[in-house]
Formats: sequence, C-alpha cells, structure tokens
Amino acid sequence: MEPGLVELLRAAWIAGTLPILIASLPCSRLGSFHGLVLGFARRGKIMKSSSHHKFTVPQRFFSHFYVVAVVWTTLLLIATWIYAHRMAPIASEPFFYSDLGSYLAGRSNTFSFHRSQLINSENKFRVWLSVFLLLLMEVQVLRRLFETLYVFKYSPSARMHIFGYLTGLFEVTEFIVKGRSLMQAIEFDWWDFVNPFSKLGWCQWIGAAIFLWGWIHQHRCHAILGSLREHVGKVDEYVIPRGDWFEIVSSPHYLAEIVIYAGIVFGSGGADLTIWLLFRFVVSNLIFAAAETHRWYLQKFDNYPSNRVAIIPFV
Repeated sequence: MEPGLVELLRAAWIAGTLPILIASLPCSRLGSFHGLVLGFARRGKIMKSSSHHKFTVPQRFFSHFYVVAVVWTTLLLIATWIYAHRMAPIASEPFFYSDLGSYLAGRSNTFSFHRSQLINSENKFRVWLSVFLLLLMEVQVLRRLFETLYVFKYSPSARMHIFGYLTGLFEVTEFIVKGRSLMQAIEFDWWDFVNPFSKLGWCQWIGAAIFLWGWIHQHRCHAILGSLREHVGKVDEYVIPRGDWFEIVSSPHYLAEIVIYAGIVFGSGGADLTIWLLFRFVVSNLIFAAAETHRWYLQKFDNYPSNRVAIIPFV
C-alpha cells in the first residue's frame, strides 16, 4: 500500500477512536459530548428511545456494506492469491523458515550468502500472510451477509444513524486500498495455490483458531437474536435473550466481534500498525455501544439477570 494511503487510513482510525474514548471518560462536563457520540452509535432498539430519526437509515441497510464487503473482499482475495502464486512461490525454498526466523529474531549475523534470499523470503511471507488474512475476512463477511439477509428479522422501525452506516462502509475500504494494486491474471494449478499455506507459522494458525472461536460464537448469538422475533407477539416487543455467551454478557455478539479481530491481529503477527488501529477502533466502538445496550436492558426488564455484565466477562 502506498505510504500516503497508509497514513490517511491510520489517521482515519485514530480520528474515529478518539471521540469514543473521550466520551467514555467519567466526567460530568462531557455529558453533552457523550450524548452526541451516543447519538451516532445508537441503532435498533436503543435508538427507539430517541424522539426523532433525523439523519438515520433503516437498520436493514446493514446488508449494503456486507454486499460491498463480500464483492470487494472476494475480488481482492482472488487477485492477491493469484499475485502470490505468480510472484511469491515459497513451497520449494528450504531455507524459508530458518532464514526468516533469524531475521525476525533480530540476528544480524545471518550467513551473507542467504542475505538476499532472506529479504526475498520475508516479502513472500508477507504476501501470503495477506492472502491468509483476506481468507479469514472472506469467511466473516460471507457469514455476516447471510445472517443479515436470512437470520436477522429487523423491525420496520429499527434504525441506525447514517454516521454508523457510513463507518461500516469505510471499514471495507481498508481491504480495497490494501489490495487494489494486486490485480493480476494467470492460469493456475489449485495445489500450487493451497500448498504455500503449509509454510505459515504457529502464530497464524493460533490467530485462525481465535478467529474461528469468535466466529462460531457470534453466529450462535446472532441466531439467538434472530429467533427472538419468532416468539413475540408484537413487532416492537422484546424478550431477554438467553443461551451461549448471553448467559454472562449483554452483548456477546459484540464480544465475539472483538475476539474475531483479536484473532486477525494475532494472525498478522502484531506487526501491522494499521490493523492495530482498526482493532482499537472496533474495541472502543463496541464497548461503548455495549454499555448503552446493557443500560437499556436494565431499564427495560426488572428481572434482568444480575450476573450479566455489558461485554467483558467477569468485569
């Protein structure tokens, strides 16, 4: 990614995170600012407490940025995979692990005749790491699109602020910007495309396991939320969700989202500042929204389980 675009993207994530962090400070003087930020973050049931819906869109518009995410992530995954296969084959390089491990460990006395190969290997590893992370995101956005279309049953009155809608679209741009220069075309052999993943390290596979853990629980929690409307008599009637992580937190689908992004951070090796800034934005945004959702549950239900917390278990 070009340096100017990298800095612009990082600045955008910082600019999106700072207002949330400031609004979360326990200071009475920030009450108005807290309300302003909360107005942007509200959606669905917690927005209905607001008397006006200016600058809002139906919550079912969530499907828009998942359609965009699926289309672009799929294109980037295919293009990056083809580019990696053509420009960065690593399956036949016996010194890939030892040289790259020595480099990442900071050993400057690596044999000189491996030096050029080491640098080349590091670049190849980064290319295939991008393919790996895009593959994880492809699995995520495909499932989220399916859930938005077929699992969630949005109330006709459920809305979200247009700022939140645009923020969702903006998250997709990170993958558009990162992968747009990798569009290539080539004939290929499927085994040659899959085999390089065996060269990834333990960090990537642990990250994938964390990702999958959050992915499974988010799907379960979304299924629970989607099934609630099948058991209520009125469109705007609510019941207390139960099951899976709902037994310990009020917004387990948000908690699972944090786990998913934590898996991506871990799988990336933790060396990409842009991914860290994205993760910080996701965490601050979801914790802020979960706190408001938890307050809504407490006000709505007198018998709400006292053992549940907003989003971070046992805190």
